[in-house]
Amino acid sequence: MLGAIIGDVSGSRFEWNNIKTKTFELFTEKCFPTDDSIMTLAVAKAILRCDDDHEGLEEETVKCMQKYGRRYPDAGYGMRFYDWLFTEEPKPYRSFGNGAAMRVSPCGFAAKTLDEAIALAKAVTKVTHNHKEGMKAAEAVTTAIFMARSGSKMAEIRECIEKKYYKIDFTLDAIRPTYDFDVTCQGSVPQAFEAFFESTGFEDAIRNAISIGGDSDTIAAITGGMAEAYYGIPSGIREKVLAFLDNDLLAIVAKFESKYGKK
Repeated sequence: MLGAIIGDVSGSRFEWNNIKTKTFELFTEKCFPTDDSIMTLAVAKAILRCDDDHEGLEEETVKCMQKYGRRYPDAGYGMRFYDWLFTEEPKPYRSFGNGAAMRVSPCGFAAKTLDEAIALAKAVTKVTHNHKEGMKAAEAVTTAIFMARSGSKMAEIRECIEKKYYKIDFTLDAIRPTYDFDVTCQGSVPQAFEAFFESTGFEDAIRNAISIGGDSDTIAAITGGMAEAYYGIPSGIREKVLAFLDNDLLAIVAKFESKYGKK
């Protein structure tokens, strides 16, 4: 889960000022946690509030996303999601935005089986992003995370993703010059996967994701969740990103990691 937050915070200063290189400082005073971090932590909190059978997860997800969304209203939410946060009777609105994929990493870390991981991803996604592309993206990212933390090799993860979800027929070098801002799942999640597939380590994965431009913080958040599950997080990077979170958010990280620590 923290890997997604690292990607988000590192990519935050490049969302509207894209950088097309892997050479940049990972964290500066211009970085900040965006909606990607806040909603990832809200999902983590919802999972923690449920019993181990995760009964009632949909309801808890709505409560937690609205609670933390309202507590951090200036985090950069999309217009439709912002309206959803503040409505008294929130309903799903068939979104296929990449918010479906950026917040699901806790599902991949909390689950004991792949089937459970997919069920958790569906539960936390369909409360807003119930379009088939949104649901597919959430399931694909969660599948990759669960496989990575369970010891699958990169080639095995790629084979699964390409067979069941996305045919990725490009390289980062090929798309970097022309890739532009795209907040749809179908226009940004495959790119996040390729950033992971081409990586040689955790930090390299984050740099890959940010280097192509586009919706930098969200692509890096998606990639970061997978990279954490596969590589782990270097201690120096971990310490730096924790400094960007307030005590309430740090408490969620601590409790989630205590309960669902890496195998």
